[in-house]
Amino acid sequence: MSRMKTVLVGLASALVLATGVVALSPPASAASLVEVTNFGNNPGGMRMHIYVPDNRPANPPIVVAMHGCGGSGPGFYSGSEFASLSNQYGFIVIYPSAMQEAGFGRCFDTWSDASKRRGGGSDPVSIESMVNYARTQHGGDINRVYATGSSSGGMMTQHMLAVYPDLFKAGASFMGVPFNCFANAAAYPPGGPCTNGTMNRTPQQWGDMVRAAHPGFTGTRPPIQLWHGTNDTLVPYSLLQESIEQWTNVHGLSQTPTSTDTPQANWNRRRFGTQVEAYAIQGAGHSLPSTGMARAAIQFFGLDRAAPTTPPGNPTTPPGNPTTPPGNPTTPPGNPTTPPGNPTTPPGGAGCSATVSLNQWTGGFVATVRVTAGSAGTNGWSVSMTLPGGASVTGVWNANRSGNSGTVQFSNVSYNGRLGSGQSTEFGFQGSGSGSGMTPSCTAS
Repeated sequence: MSRMKTVLVGLASALVLATGVVALSPPASAASLVEVTNFGNNPGGMRMHIYVPDNRPANPPIVVAMHGCGGSGPGFYSGSEFASLSNQYGFIVIYPSAMQEAGFGRCFDTWSDASKRRGGGSDPVSIESMVNYARTQHGGDINRVYATGSSSGGMMTQHMLAVYPDLFKAGASFMGVPFNCFANAAAYPPGGPCTNGTMNRTPQQWGDMVRAAHPGFTGTRPPIQLWHGTNDTLVPYSLLQESIEQWTNVHGLSQTPTSTDTPQANWNRRRFGTQVEAYAIQGAGHSLPSTGMARAAIQFFGLDRAAPTTPPGNPTTPPGNPTTPPGNPTTPPGNPTTPPGNPTTPPGGAGCSATVSLNQWTGGFVATVRVTAGSAGTNGWSVSMTLPGGASVTGVWNANRSGNSGTVQFSNVSYNGRLGSGQSTEFGFQGSGSGSGMTPSCTAS
């Protein structure tokens, strides 16, 4: 078994890695985890476990919490904080167990054609049946259903929000990938085109994939919270940006954050309106959720407070997102009056131009650089950028790099150098120190 396969199976089977330093026991309560064997239509052949807290309202919300590859519902129950939070706030938790082999353990099906459309079959239909069981047997509120998960479960979280936007009211994806990142089963293992660090679609392409999953849907799309460790190499950190592009496009939002902050040490959050939140966890590998992150997800869902007076599931403001986000001053910290990366005149070079968008926090930043070809197009490109004193590059995606500090050169990789007239591509890099004032210069070949 390859090193990558060993890591992935070990991570998800006991959630030793997928929960970081968290080592939790089942919550102290008379309630217990119960397996349900006949919950309805089950084309994915999945197992279902459910946790129903003793203290709950007449129509409790429903949270679907999904494990990583090689794991199980009971493993995620004992290795995460969702059940103890359900005791506190009175929501039902469904823990599905994936049963489809992906070559390195059982994973949720986010690759088959059947799984990629509403009612198409496979795991999504099985999960829908589990939700309906919780509604009919335990009085669960069908208007307050939420999805969350880690790794493969994080992938399925984004998947379910795309395929069943009429069922799920919000989601929190830990270390996931955008919907339809995997073309088929052969593309699923690590090293495939989704998870080998080369995935780079446009926001429009990503958004169109979501819209195609349920083309008749005209309602409000569910808000989403996205989490990723900056040192994750199993599911590359660069995929956080691809997910941001997908869901901001789905919600009709700009890719420029409306606010940034640091709710806890090393948790760097970007907000895009009230519908999309993205957390970059500094220094974390493939190890989420860790302590406190499940609570942040529950807060995003709006389950840490009494049910609203507006009919459940249809609040004026999406659940978990107050009109003025807490902890965000009028001017977000680290963001100058003029939004970074939007100079009045975009800098450019022979045959191409480049602009930079900056997400900064105390001691570090992530920069996204958009390269746009001139009228003649490009066969390749290079971007030169001078970093402020004391700043250095610590990671890069979708580009090659020469140098770490001072003047750094970035150049195209094999798949994004050729651009037609007016076409664009993006690359990104993470740095330590301050990135304020960087001005890119682009040269085409």
